[in-house]
Amino acid sequence: EKYMEFDLNNQGEIDLMSVKRMMEKLGAPKTHLELKRMISEVTGGVSDTISYQDFVNVMLGKRSAVLKLVMMFEGKASESNPKPSGPPPERDIASLP
Repeated sequence: EKYMEFDLNNQGEIDLMSVKRMMEKLGAPKTHLELKRMISEVTGGVSDTISYQDFVNVMLGKRSAVLKLVMMFEGKASESNPKPSGPPPERDIASLP
């Protein structure tokens, strides 16, 4: 779903402007040179666009920092219920299951 969201031209490839939009949406805007270097690193210098397979490799690979950014952006990396602080409340017999 994320790949399709950033495939702006619906051609099955994420181009430079799509990567720029993705990084801006994640709160980490980059210059054109940085974006070109990122795309080159992802594709191994073979292409100017990111294919679906390259995208999956980045997300699931050893350097999954991009996946962590996406998860943080969507709020999935943190727990929805924060842990209570302090000592636990006292319990009585009626509160036991």
